[in-house]
Amino acid sequence: MIKELTKAEEQIMLILWEMEEALVKDVIEKMNEPKPAYNTVSTVIRVLEGKGFVDHKAIGNTYIYFPVIKEADYKKFALDKVMNNYFENSYESLVSFLVKDKIMSNDELTELIRLAEKLKKDQS
Repeated sequence: MIKELTKAEEQIMLILWEMEEALVKDVIEKMNEPKPAYNTVSTVIRVLEGKGFVDHKAIGNTYIYFPVIKEADYKKFALDKVMNNYFENSYESLVSFLVKDKIMSNDELTELIRLAEKLKKDQS
């Protein structure tokens, strides 16, 4: 079962998903300034291991970390959580919110409708 990530955990997972595998120092190099301390990043990665998001392979005294949970699986989990908590599991409510608050343009809405119709047709 996927668990929710903290902001710090999510930031590190985004880097690991992008890099596919990395040393702690590689993760730090990809982070924005001000860069956190090595021990901080190392601790967060170990927490991610405990949550089942990350594993490692040891080469001598060096650990190379890699994601176990796929980014697509976490995206689905996160979207399901937002849909459930804020939009009563209604994609209509989500799209209505995006259009009313002008987050989505008319062209994007038209493209979304076209894509939905194509997916619906492909499933038939």
